[in-house]
Amino acid sequence: MGNLSFDVTRDELIEAFGAAGKVVDAKVPTDRETGRPRGFAFVEFESDEAAQKSIELLNGRDLKGRPLRVNEAENRPPRAPGGPPFRPSFRAGPPSYSSPSEFVPMDDRGRPFKNKGSRRNIRRRKRGFD
Repeated sequence: MGNLSFDVTRDELIEAFGAAGKVVDAKVPTDRETGRPRGFAFVEFESDEAAQKSIELLNGRDLKGRPLRVNEAENRPPRAPGGPPFRPSFRAGPPSYSSPSEFVPMDDRGRPFKNKGSRRNIRRRKRGFD
């Protein structure tokens, strides 16, 4: 069901949907960061007939000031294993090098040189300032 008021509890859902048939379980998903309900819920019935009856009885009915949108839950599409694709973060600092053959010269801020540098820096190195 959707369009659920944020202050509806699991027990209130069981009570409201109990009129349609025997409720086995009710789940109100919450947001991971805030802990607040996400505005929808899942109600599991003992029989398919009770589930269909709840759709007919409660779809559009007000619960705590909001009209419910009651429908049958759909299966989620399969997700790729391992979560979202890897995106490296370059905020952690310069890369670490495991062997001396991979040594890359660093600038005064500890970052690897991308090229030989500006003409000014090249002249400074020739003069011995760096």
